[in-house]
Amino acid sequence: MSRKFVVGYDGSDSAKAALAFTTDLAKVQDGSIVVAHVLEWSPYSFLTPTELEERHKRRGEELERAEAAILAPAVESLKNSGLEIETALKYGHIATTLGAIAQESGANQIVIGRNGEPGLTSRVFGSVAISLAQAAPVPVTIVP
Repeated sequence: MSRKFVVGYDGSDSAKAALAFTTDLAKVQDGSIVVAHVLEWSPYSFLTPTELEERHKRRGEELERAEAAILAPAVESLKNSGLEIETALKYGHIATTLGAIAQESGANQIVIGRNGEPGLTSRVFGSVAISLAQAAPVPVTIVP
């Protein structure tokens, strides 16, 4: 049975470990990979039309930079893997958006790397891993 894996990828060492883990898993399970990068974007409700226009322009520039600096190198590193590779680049809350990407792509699993050390901030405010574990539409694997 062919499986599809969404990998949350930001170019960090932990994301690279998650991508390597997923590559091995996809090879064993005749799967494919969606390398997904989410840019956090909070809406501003008190902007003038000029400010909104400038913000929209910056958003396009950020998407272009993320594609070139994060997703393209990840895809390049997988070009000889023999796997089918897709990418997804979106704005939003990281955990919620990774879940949406998994649903939209028909993925069976989400894989992310563990970032940061456990501490008061993540316990009080939560983390991507905690949010995904609680709300993802498919199983989540967190790679150390």
